[in-house]
Amino acid sequence: MTTDDRAVTRRRGAATYVFGALGGLLFGYDLGVVAGALLLIKKEFDLSPLAQGFVTSSLLVGCMVGALAASPLADRFGRRWLVLVSGTVFGIGSLIAASAANVGVIITGRVVMGLAVGALSMAVPIYLSEIAPARLRGALSGMNQLMISSGILIAYLVNLGLDHTGQWRIAFGLAVVPAIALVIGVYFQPESPRWLVKHGRAAEARAVLAGRNDADQVDAQFAEIQQVLAAGQTRSRIGALLRNRRVRRVLLIGVGIAFLQQVIGINTIIYYAPTILKTLGFADSAALIANAGLGAVTVAATVLMLFLVDKIGRRRPLIFGALSMAVAMAALGVVFFTAGLKGGGAAGWVAIIALAWFKISFSLSWGGMAWIMLGEIFPLSVREPAMAVSTFVNWAGNLLVGLFFPVLLAIGTGQVFFLFAIIGLVAFGFAIAVVPETKGKSLERIEQELVGVESPSVASAEAAR
Repeated sequence: MTTDDRAVTRRRGAATYVFGALGGLLFGYDLGVVAGALLLIKKEFDLSPLAQGFVTSSLLVGCMVGALAASPLADRFGRRWLVLVSGTVFGIGSLIAASAANVGVIITGRVVMGLAVGALSMAVPIYLSEIAPARLRGALSGMNQLMISSGILIAYLVNLGLDHTGQWRIAFGLAVVPAIALVIGVYFQPESPRWLVKHGRAAEARAVLAGRNDADQVDAQFAEIQQVLAAGQTRSRIGALLRNRRVRRVLLIGVGIAFLQQVIGINTIIYYAPTILKTLGFADSAALIANAGLGAVTVAATVLMLFLVDKIGRRRPLIFGALSMAVAMAALGVVFFTAGLKGGGAAGWVAIIALAWFKISFSLSWGGMAWIMLGEIFPLSVREPAMAVSTFVNWAGNLLVGLFFPVLLAIGTGQVFFLFAIIGLVAFGFAIAVVPETKGKSLERIEQELVGVESPSVASAEAAR
């Protein structure tokens, strides 16, 4: 391969990773936009705390359904096709929410958007992990989390810009822009070579591998995928996850990572940071400005994570990140117990520092590492249903937090933050006890180590790299 050929290969690969990860931008924007819009919607429709929870959590109901429905679709039609359809559905949902004349239509639009986000959250990590080279897979798969963080920041900035206009509908409607960019960009990208091999399209798989790797690596990678797939099952079924003891163990690891990522407390900050700051004495505008600052910190921390993930691995950040987040949540609990609803001043600044510390810790650990690992650890033959189940559980945890946190916050107690601190300690113990290290290993090598696939060529292919 000549120097010019390598440059073309790099450009093709970069475009694939960027547009593939763009689904995360939709994911992040929709998560973040409700934080500021909720302040305006609450005033316009005089929402109770429980109604606020329903507006926030309606997206998550759609996400849960979308994640499960995505499994057979990703298996039958491919990862790329599913991303294309999901981007289109997301755009339709954003327009429904933007045109809402009542709370019911807002909820309907967010459910439709949730169907797309759930499917994207299942398909994008798989797509990125399957198409990225092993030595760079952490950083390239981690671009999904960078897009999520960027989407959240963009949503915060949009909310800040529209604060004085009261135009929350515009905030929802602008989500159609990245949806269009996703559909157009992914249309020109290739399908996952592992999906192509799985469905007997060997020539196309070789072409994709050849377009992104040196010629001497293509045969080894292709043989590796074939042999590992041959050692597994031929079709993805959720029932297949339960038949093999080692596969069940890997599924439990994935489900544990997915659930803990959500219930560790990040969504209390994504959805309700402005509400938390208002409770502690900040005005609406000040709360939104502080929230945008938190979003910028998150993006910066995520960029740092991309540089580190393929050097320090996945396991250690999960261990120490969980401990760090537990400390931040405990600090927030102390603020609420000592300042309560009379906050402001020093208490408000301590809260901002604790929120920023939590978001930095999350971005460097469970934010990106969880999605990277979920795209890596499942065997190819059952990757779609395993990812679907894990993603469903992830959104179920998100739903629990989004639905009930406003009610707990309205009660005015700090116990909820101490609860999240305890969950952080549970995540710390979980990461130490069961999470494997996957840094620098091919997906086939990871499968061999976790479920015992007999594939002699895996070792030789690893050595060739």
